[in-house]
Amino acid sequence: MKRRTFKSLRSPRQPEQHHSVYVVLLDPAAGRLRNVRAQNAERDPDQPCVYVGMTGLTPEERFENHKAGIKDAPLVKRYGIRLLPELYAHLNPMPFEAAAQMEKDLAEDLRQAGYTVAGGH
Repeated sequence: MKRRTFKSLRSPRQPEQHHSVYVVLLDPAAGRLRNVRAQNAERDPDQPCVYVGMTGLTPEERFENHKAGIKDAPLVKRYGIRLLPELYAHLNPMPFEAAAQMEKDLAEDLRQAGYTVAGGH
């Protein structure tokens, strides 16, 4: 009798869909930084300054890590205020490749809407 491994006992499943995009509201002071202004020439001063990222954690866990200095984006650690789930919750979860592309697309869409956007690589 052949030994079955745990891997063979698991049923086949769809690609992992545990990645998410997220948007962090930044303090308006972040929008006055030279490199942030340079990336957002068409920004609307009435729109908020945000950071767009992607993660394999929940957005809430990732934001806590930023603030705690764990694999943080210095901009979020220093200027991050809170998450803006109304801008991203309807998009999650998704596979890694989709999240990587969605991060770029969401950042560009927010820029087009006049937001001052950091991140979104």
